[in-house]
Amino acid sequence: MSGLVNALVIVAVVALVIVRQFRARAVGADRRWWLLPAILAVVALREPGILDPHHRTASAGLLAVEVLIGLATGAGWAWTSRVWRAPDGVVWTKSTKASAAVWGVGIALRVGVFVLGRGLGVHQDSSALMLGLAATLLVRAGIMVWRAQSLGSAGETAAAYGDGVRAAWKERV
Repeated sequence: MSGLVNALVIVAVVALVIVRQFRARAVGADRRWWLLPAILAVVALREPGILDPHHRTASAGLLAVEVLIGLATGAGWAWTSRVWRAPDGVVWTKSTKASAAVWGVGIALRVGVFVLGRGLGVHQDSSALMLGLAATLLVRAGIMVWRAQSLGSAGETAAAYGDGVRAAWKERV
């Protein structure tokens, strides 16, 4: 895929994910929570321009930092999301204001990595960003499934970082 197509895919996935996560959603018992991140990672790794051939070491270092930022963003996002089990037994989740702050910091760090790479003269392909996004989604989904499974009895709420002790309500679509 071309860089423009990759960029459009990244923007579309981020927009879809962010919009969906700030509404209350049932945490599915679906065992394929890893599928979208895996597809994004495969698409990113298939691109030949993921590493700059003239600056392999610096490019690999920036890629590693990008993936680490993705992992940290995913973990922060998952731990700042509210998770609760409704009286009917369905587990729900909703991102909080702290989750939005995690996204903001993650985006700022990614911009910083891009600026650093530009300053070093390293060509950075959108594949690195896509791989970081895959890491974010994979870690977030994994932690959310784990948190959902760790809830005990119906009506129990798992607190999110930065969240007060207040009831969370389902939103109907």
